[in-house]
Amino acid sequence: MREVTKNILAINGGSSSIKFSLYEVNGSLSPRLSGKVEKIGLPGAELTFKDSRSLKEEQVKVQADGMKEAADFLLDWLQKYEGAAPLLAIGHRIVHGLGHRQPVIIDEALLAELEKISGYDPDHLPGEIELIRLFRQHDPGLPQVACFDTAFHATLPRVAKLLPLPRHYDQAGLQRYGFHGLSYSYICEELTRIDPVIADGAVIVAHLGSGASLAAIREGRSIDTSMGFTPTGGIVMGTRTGDIDPGALWWILQNEQLTPDQLSDLVNHRSGLLGVSGLSSDMQDLLAKESSDVGAAEAVVLFCYQIKKHIGAYTAVLGGLDAIVFTGGIGEKAAMIRARCCAGLEYLGIGLDQRANARNELLISAAGTRVRVYVIPTNEELMIARAVQNLIKPVTYDSDNQKSTGSSIVS
Repeated sequence: MREVTKNILAINGGSSSIKFSLYEVNGSLSPRLSGKVEKIGLPGAELTFKDSRSLKEEQVKVQADGMKEAADFLLDWLQKYEGAAPLLAIGHRIVHGLGHRQPVIIDEALLAELEKISGYDPDHLPGEIELIRLFRQHDPGLPQVACFDTAFHATLPRVAKLLPLPRHYDQAGLQRYGFHGLSYSYICEELTRIDPVIADGAVIVAHLGSGASLAAIREGRSIDTSMGFTPTGGIVMGTRTGDIDPGALWWILQNEQLTPDQLSDLVNHRSGLLGVSGLSSDMQDLLAKESSDVGAAEAVVLFCYQIKKHIGAYTAVLGGLDAIVFTGGIGEKAAMIRARCCAGLEYLGIGLDQRANARNELLISAAGTRVRVYVIPTNEELMIARAVQNLIKPVTYDSDNQKSTGSSIVS
């Protein structure tokens, strides 16, 4: 008997895009392809991908008037791409998971549960649910696994979950859940591999990208995190406000007569770095223009100020600090942002080696400083693939090498 090599497809679906990574199951998980289908439902939709073996990068035009056409195109394209088929299973990043602490195999009961809470995060959940159903229609026998971004934060103490609202709202599920959990899980695993003693201590992880959050982690467990009931809360982000005085929202509603949907669009898509700068949500653009544009400069200053403020607050929550980890697109690549976030925190034992920081090295803290500062690239897709591999295994075959499309679910 032998195992037939199959692949795991990791999916991160958005409202108008599908990000994906394909991993070959060969005892371990080997990266095979990564890419995304963008501008779904718009002119110029395309699939861009990189082959991890040949390093080939290409763009393919896509006829995708909606998510169904995009999902069908992606699965058909994978079937034809050399080495990408057959699929063992599909794993999905699911933003909201309420009480789920572990990845689970998707069934109708789970889909019904997710649909019930889809209003918690209308920017993410409806699209994720739609993708699951579309992939099921395309291949009903292909197992799918849900990996929840909120699961990592299930360890939050009660006081960190509570919102200061009448109790019946808490009973209805209005609590702080936290997000970017797949990223934080990966960073904790990597930090344990790099320095298990530090990983078992008091750590602040800053996941900084177009969506951004921080987490206070003790002994590998989430103690507090900046995002709350939805991914809109916390620090200022690319287009999201982060935390904001509810009175300001009331004033906007009253004076501009906005509908709930219009208010959601304002705080999620037209605010943050984009709103403050009036120019762009992209940090590289803002850094390039901050010397000549007040809006760009103020957006960058606000971003770094709020991160620094959270580092101070989370040091208090943790009762001390052993390490800071920067990750995410900005956290991994923007040395200037890391330097500004850490400047003035010498009293906490934080100091950077400017040369190591400029090179985006793994360890960027200065020699002799008490708190270690790391730059660790995250890999949410690998965490999804690992979860799928743990739940599902390939079918084995005898020596006649007959082809099969089945898979076995591990109970």
